[in-house]
This record gives sequence, structure tokens and C-alpha cells, in this order.
Amino acid sequence: MTTPGFDATTSSSFFFDEEHHMLRAQVRRFVEEEIKPHADVWEEEGATPRELLRKMGALGFFGVTYPHQFGGSDMDERATVVLAEELGRCTYAGVAITALVHTDMASVHIFNAGTDAQKQKYLPRVISGEIITAVGITEPDAGSDVKGIRTNARREGDHYVLNGAKTFITNGVHGDVFCIAAKTDPQGAPSQSVTMFIVEKGMEGFSVSRSLKKHGWNSSDTAELSFVDVRVPQENVLGQEGRGFYEIMKNFQNERLVLGAMAMGEAQAALELTVQYTKDRKAFGEPLWAKQMIRTRLAELASKVEAGRHMIYATAARSAMGESLVREVSMIKSYCGELVNEVMYACVQFHGGMGFMRESTIERMARDARVQAIGGGATEVMLEEVAKRM
Repeated sequence: MTTPGFDATTSSSFFFDEEHHMLRAQVRRFVEEEIKPHADVWEEEGATPRELLRKMGALGFFGVTYPHQFGGSDMDERATVVLAEELGRCTYAGVAITALVHTDMASVHIFNAGTDAQKQKYLPRVISGEIITAVGITEPDAGSDVKGIRTNARREGDHYVLNGAKTFITNGVHGDVFCIAAKTDPQGAPSQSVTMFIVEKGMEGFSVSRSLKKHGWNSSDTAELSFVDVRVPQENVLGQEGRGFYEIMKNFQNERLVLGAMAMGEAQAALELTVQYTKDRKAFGEPLWAKQMIRTRLAELASKVEAGRHMIYATAARSAMGESLVREVSMIKSYCGELVNEVMYACVQFHGGMGFMRESTIERMARDARVQAIGGGATEVMLEEVAKRM
């Protein structure tokens, strides 16, 4: 069941071109054929298999916004939104976030700040799925507060010596290449003392200290990372020394737009499941859908999701034209992160006892959605960003 107005070829044609509609159809088909039939196993295994990620790379999903010269499709932010929304609709958010961290939260640092040599070395393999990337910013005392980073790197000749730890790192267990933020000037201003580094799996002193078990997103791997005197070559510096804070802030806009689109994909899928369930499930001699309170509540939530989705589409289109939209992206992240949880709460409620059972799709989706109001910028932090611009 698809709610009226969702089909991007009708209500959303103002925002998208034919290539975006083709991408949407291709991702949706991939989800139905390659993800949904198998992902229950991946939930138990705690990770999305590399074979699936390579298939996604072969189909071009990992390179939608990267240039042709590296094997990408050279599309814009609208393509990113389509990819994130359709992966969000798969109902296995752990699979979705595994791919989206790779495409839009980690490897994008190499594209945005990397040298020509770094791009040539990594991006073709990023796009093909040969290597999977992760980004290491969050620490026990530094999540949304990037200036609070304590991991440090000191210069020794033609290397930097990296020491510290990162936590809550998606793709941290099975990733190959990591974009790591560290302080290179302990005495400098917080915004001018952070540098980004490319760290590869296998570098001496770099290890996964432990794999983390989560409330949701169980088909993605998450880790704590440890760095003990890791010698990182000078050529692995990402961008300029001391400019890492600005690189992180720059990509947060893309990351938050992606998470908003993913959240609205999740919300849409949950509403579709629940509308169908309430039409099939009978109580007191008639389908639940016959109860006006249930119909109107689902209609209200569908209206909110439609509004959120179209703000995402409009913001992506404006961003593609070069506008800086920190206020709008912060609104999207706060609104969509809260809304997807509002939707999930109602959908679990309307599934009744079955909504509380691990065998039900909606139970898993509700667990997965909770982090959308936390990761990538907590709601409270996002609202402060909006308030600063009022």
C-alpha cells in the first residue's frame, strides 16, 4: 500500500529529474530483491555482509554524487536524498545506515578535503564497494561537541603519532578506511586545532577495542576504536592541518539532510505497514481501520511526514543550486528525528500486542528509529542552531 502523494513521479516532479526517478525505482527494486528477503539473518549476525555492499557498489549506489572520473554518476544532493529515503523504507535501518555512513558521512571527507592523490587512491574503490569507510569523530566526552575532541596527533618527522579513542563508530568493526579527527595543536583555539587523518585498518597500534551492542540498528556494526602510537604518514592528512573542525561542520549539513531523508523513508514505511494492518485486523466485529480515532491519527501523521519529506526535497534542490542552508538542515534534522519516533510510537500502539513482539517488523523499526533524534546532531543541539539564526 502506498499513501497518496508519495509517488515521486507525481507530487515531487517539481524537485526531481528523470534520472532521479530512475534511481529511485532501481533502489526500491534492489531493496525488495536483495535486502528484505535476507536481512533478518544480518540482524542476528550484527552486520551487513560485504557481498551486499559490493552489489550496491556495482549498481552505482555508492557513487551517485561522485564525479565520473572516479566511477561515479556526478549527480547532486537530490540523488543523495532519493538513495537515503529509499534505503530508509527498507525497514532494516541497520543496513541503510551501513551504506549511508560509507557514502555520505565518511568517504565524503576524502572527496571534499582530499588531495588529488588521495582521491585517486581511494574513491574508485569506495564507489565500487571494494573498501568500506567509517568516520571517527565521537568520543566519550565529545559527541555533538566537536571542539571537545581529546584524541591527539603530534608531528614526528614525516609522520604524525596518533593516540586516543573513538566510540559509537558505525562500520567500525568491518571498515577498511577511517577518517579520524584528532587535535594537532593542544594549545590552539578549539576550532583551529583539529585535523582529519586517513587511517587504514592494519596500521600498527590501531585496533577495535570492542564491538558494541545497540538498542537498534542491529544489522550495522558499531565499535570503539583505540589508537596507541599509530604512525600516520604525512600524506594521509585530510585537508589542511588545523582545519578539521570546519571540514566536519561542512559535512554535517550533508549528513543531517541524509538522516532526515532516511527518517522520512522509515516513517513512510511504518505508516504503510500500519494502515494495512489496521485494515486487516478485526476487533469488536470490524477492522481497526473503521475506528475514526485510528484513521484520523494515521492521517495526521501522514500529513506531517508529507510536510517533512517536501522540506527535505526543497532543501536538497536549493542546496544543489549552491545555497548554504544550515538553518533549514537543522530544522530537518530536529523535526524528522522527532517525527519518525512519533510515528513509530503510534504504529506500535495500533499493532497492539503484536507491535511489542520481536517477530514483528514494526517492533524492529521502532527500536531502529530511536537514534534518529540523537545521532548526527541531537534534537536539542539542532534547535539551538535554529535559534541562533532566528
